[in-house]
Amino acid sequence: MAASTAPSSQPSGERDAAAPPRGALLVVFLTVFIDLLGFGIVLPVMPRQVQPFLDALGVAPVPGGAVIGLLFSVFSLMQFLFSPLWGQISDRVGRRPMLLLSLAGSVVFYAVYGYAASFSTADTITPQAARTALALMLLARVGAGIAGASVGTAAAVIADCTTPENRARGMALIGIAFGGGFTLGPLIAYFGLGLFGRQPWGVGAIASLLSLIALVIAAAVFRETRRPGAQAAKEWPSLARTAAVLRMPAVGGLVLVYFLAIFAFANFEATLARLTKTAFGMDDDGNFLVFAFIGFMLLLAGGGYRPLAKRLSEGTLLAGGVALMILGLGLIGGVAWAVFRGTAWGGLEKLFFVAAAIAVAGFAAVNPSVSALISRRTDPERQGEVLGVNQSFASLGRILGPLAGSILFDAHASHALPFVVAVATLGLVAAIVPRIARRA
Repeated sequence: MAASTAPSSQPSGERDAAAPPRGALLVVFLTVFIDLLGFGIVLPVMPRQVQPFLDALGVAPVPGGAVIGLLFSVFSLMQFLFSPLWGQISDRVGRRPMLLLSLAGSVVFYAVYGYAASFSTADTITPQAARTALALMLLARVGAGIAGASVGTAAAVIADCTTPENRARGMALIGIAFGGGFTLGPLIAYFGLGLFGRQPWGVGAIASLLSLIALVIAAAVFRETRRPGAQAAKEWPSLARTAAVLRMPAVGGLVLVYFLAIFAFANFEATLARLTKTAFGMDDDGNFLVFAFIGFMLLLAGGGYRPLAKRLSEGTLLAGGVALMILGLGLIGGVAWAVFRGTAWGGLEKLFFVAAAIAVAGFAAVNPSVSALISRRTDPERQGEVLGVNQSFASLGRILGPLAGSILFDAHASHALPFVVAVATLGLVAAIVPRIARRA
C-alpha cells in the first residue's frame, strides 16, 4: 500500500517495510545517484579545468590550491546551510516537492558549470575571461550545492518506508546510490565526452542532461511518503530547532562522529586527482578510471553492508568502518611519502589501489550506520528535520576537509599531510565510537 494512503494514526517509521512504495525508493535512489553522478563527472576534472584560469591570472600554487579547495567546499557550504531547511520543510509540505526542486536545480546549475568550463577553449585566456569563468564556476557550485542539499530528505523517505529494525538496510540504499553515481560518473565522463569531441564543457552538459532525465522520471512515478501538515512539522525552520536537535543526548554525539569521519574522507576525495598526477603521472583519462574504481568499491561495499546489517549491530559496523578508514588512509599517506622518498618498488601503485579500496569500504560502513542510529533515536514525525541536520554537519565536514586537504597537499613536498590529518581525526572518532556503540 502506498505511503500516502496510510492511516493517519500510523507513525511513518512503522509502516510496512516489506512493501515500501516502489516509486518512492526509486526516486530516492535516483536523487542521490544523480547528485553523486554529477559529482563523479565533475570531481575528477574540476581541479584540472580550473588550473588554466589560475595560470591566466598568475596565481601561485598555494593560493591556487586554496581556490580549488574553495570551489570544492562552497558546494558543501550550501548543503550545510540548506540541508536542515530542506528536511524541515519536507516534514511540513512533503518529500515530493523538495526532491523535484532538487533535481530541477541540478539541471540548471550543471549547465552553468559546463558554460563556465567552455571559456578554456579560447586560444588565449584573458584575465577578464578567467575571472568570469571562475565566477561562473563558483555560481554553479553554489547552486548545485543548494540543489544537492536533499540527501537528508531522501534519507527521511527511507525512514518513512522502513521499520526501525530494517532502517540500517534501508539507509544502505543511499550508500549504494552514492557508489553507483561515483562509479558511473567518471565512466560516463570518460566515454561520453567523446560525443562532444572532448570539449571541457561536456562534463557539465552530461551532468545536466542526466539530471533532467531523473527529474522527468521522478515527476512521473514518485508518490508522497509523508503526510503534509503533521502536528510536529507545523513550526517553520529555525536555528533554534537545529540547535535543539544537536542537544539531543542520543543524537548529538552521532552528528559529531559523522562530521569528523566526513572531514577525514574529504581530505582524500579533494586531493585524489592531484595525487594520481603527481605520484603516478596519470592523465585525465587515467584519472577518470581511478575515480570509477573508487566508486565501484563504494558500490560493492554498500551492497555488502546490507547482509551484514542483519547480523551485526550498527555500533559494531560503525567501529569496524572507522578502523578500515584509518588503515586505508594511513597506507595512502605512506604511498605518497614513499614516492617522495624515491622508493623504487614497482608495487606502490598497486598498494595505492588496495589502500583506497580499504578506506572506501570503511566509509561505506560508517555512512549508513550513523544515519540508521540517528533515525532510530528520532521521533518519526521529525525524521526530515533531524536527518537534515545530520547531513548539514556532514556537509560542514565536506567544507573543511577539501579546504584543509587542498592547502595541506602543497604544504609539504611529499603531499602526505592531508592523510596524516585524516588519520589523526579518525583516531579521535575511534575514541568516541565505543560510547555510542554501548547506547545502540
